[in-house]
Amino acid sequence: MASDFSFDIVSEVNMPEVNNAVNQALKEISQRYDFKGSNVTIELNDKEKEIKINAEDEYRLKSALDVLESKLVKRQVSLKFLDYGKIEPALGGTVKQVIKLKSGIPREKAKEITETIKQSKLKVQTQILDDKLRVSGKKKDDLQAVIRLLKEKDFGIVLQFTNYR
Repeated sequence: MASDFSFDIVSEVNMPEVNNAVNQALKEISQRYDFKGSNVTIELNDKEKEIKINAEDEYRLKSALDVLESKLVKRQVSLKFLDYGKIEPALGGTVKQVIKLKSGIPREKAKEITETIKQSKLKVQTQILDDKLRVSGKKKDDLQAVIRLLKEKDFGIVLQFTNYR
C-alpha cells in the first residue's frame, strides 16, 4: 500500500550546538570570580556522546553544571537530551559526573508514540525504523494532524519532524 506523503519522527541532539555550549561554559567558568583558582573541567566526547565534568567539590561541580545547562538552553539544546550519571569521587580528592547525550527514539517510546497515533483514528501508517519512526498517509492534512497531536503530548524526549514529503 504505497502512500503519497510521509515524514520521519526523530530525536537527535545537535552536536555542534552542544560543542559551542561546552566551549562557552568553559570560557565563562575561566572568567568568573567564584571559580577563581578552582580546577573545573568540562570535556565533550563526540564519539561516545557524553560530557564529563570534573571539579574539586560537589558545590563547584553543580555550579559548573548550572553554567553548562544555561548555555545549552541559550543554544536551543533541550535538557531532555541529558542523562545525568551520579556524582562520583575522582583522583586527587576531586569529584566527577558523566552526562550521556540521548539520541534516537528508544523502542518502548516508539511503541508509545505509535499507540498514541493509532488512538487518534487518523488514516496514517506508522513504521518503526531503528531509532526513528516513519509516518505515512494519503493526505497531508492527516500528517499535519499527527504532528500537532504529538507536539501537544510530552513523551519525555525531544521529538523532531524531518523528511516531510
